[in-house]
Amino acid sequence: MADWTERYRPRTLSEVRGNDTARDAFADWARTWDDHREAVVLHGSPGVGKTSAAHALANDMGWETVELNASDQRKSDDIERFAGRAARNATLTGSAGGGGATGGDTASRQLVILDEADNIHGTYDRGGAAAITKLVKGAEQPVVLIANEYYDMSRGLRNACREIEFRDISARSIVPVLRDICRKEGIEFESDALSRIAERNRGDLRGAVNDLQAAAQGRTSIGVDDVVTADRDKSMGIFPFLDAVLKEQSAEEALQSAYAVDETPDDLTKWIEDNLLDVYEPAEATRAYDFLANADRWLGRVRATQNYSYWRYVTDNTAAGVAAARDGTKGGWTRYGRPQFWARSDATADEVVRRIAERSSCSMQTARRDVLPFLSTVTHHCRPRELTVTMAAAYDLDESGVAFITGSGESTKKVASIVEDARERRERLITETAAGDAASEFDEAADPTAETAPEHGAPTPEDERITGDEASTDADTAAENDADTDAVDDDGQAGLGDFL
Repeated sequence: MADWTERYRPRTLSEVRGNDTARDAFADWARTWDDHREAVVLHGSPGVGKTSAAHALANDMGWETVELNASDQRKSDDIERFAGRAARNATLTGSAGGGGATGGDTASRQLVILDEADNIHGTYDRGGAAAITKLVKGAEQPVVLIANEYYDMSRGLRNACREIEFRDISARSIVPVLRDICRKEGIEFESDALSRIAERNRGDLRGAVNDLQAAAQGRTSIGVDDVVTADRDKSMGIFPFLDAVLKEQSAEEALQSAYAVDETPDDLTKWIEDNLLDVYEPAEATRAYDFLANADRWLGRVRATQNYSYWRYVTDNTAAGVAAARDGTKGGWTRYGRPQFWARSDATADEVVRRIAERSSCSMQTARRDVLPFLSTVTHHCRPRELTVTMAAAYDLDESGVAFITGSGESTKKVASIVEDARERRERLITETAAGDAASEFDEAADPTAETAPEHGAPTPEDERITGDEASTDADTAAENDADTDAVDDDGQAGLGDFL
């Protein structure tokens, strides 16, 4: 079964539902681009049609598209390679861009789409934010930025773009879309069933279509009883999701929960696989691993074909299949572990591991396999707080790094306050160390009674009176002093032990 969100994606702006004002403003931006030549940022909640509107606009205008996911390609050179050239110069077919300013054919243009533009965080992402700001200011082609959280973007980037907000779509606007899909799929429906799906999704059209497809799977008609009654938790975390699949929910309910988690199917599969044996009995695990094997086959097909509509079948097996393999519900609390061997090339994971390795003087492999799982366990959900602050200070972590290790939400006030306290602690340690070194040098220079140091290798009378035991003790003390001196080096780097 093909993914309905892709099959019924709007092909023209006139098909975009529920945001008429934003849609008209977007169309006006495109028609008058020659006059203002500004980039535009479309922002609003996930699932309200921002990316769909961008592709529909390009289709209406006859423009080619170049799309970049900013959260995957964060480095400045990646942004320049993938989007910079497109924004400045030629189209994919080789026709010259920027014709609008000289009266050229607007159909020769291309639309540069930068998705998840709010997931770039300054120097942590190696110049990505600055590169995007530079790109939109100097673009010779229309540029559209897509963001969930407008104010998570830098002030400079916001000021360089025109702003258009896509609001949550009302249930009244969602129901006609669901009704049209049912008719095209030949599925009979009860109006109350579609209304319930629309109300549950609280403005998320994409989520409503996903729910409709899940309810219709294997059926020729949909009634109220076929719709899962629990409200969708759009901010469902990974740990509640693991509880839902491995302990609590039916196969159908687990599938709905998978749609509510902001994780890709390949990552969900890894989470389930690595925590399965902590909950399931051997017989249950045997059945569950059959479904995980099927999920892995579909993931292989995705990688081979780059057809991401197959992700649907990965989710079916990972969530619904694994939940169906369970014998009834389970109680109790389980400390779930973060996967030790991360399936994707995650920029945040790589950066965190690199910081741990540098400051712990260990290899990247040791940091990933041994240190990272330990830190995740002892600071799970930022508890205890003091230890989490210590960790963040030791490894100089920002919000995304703390969230990655602890499993807490990156945008929460809890994580933000921990990062702020950690920065203050780190700055204080560096200042104190620097002040101590400066005071020592000053004392040596200012003391007029200081004896001139003997030539290298020449013993002093005091040295001659030191016994063997005393020499050993002095050597140990010197080693300790050397270690203290190395605690914070010229780059301000320190290991975890210096903060404890």
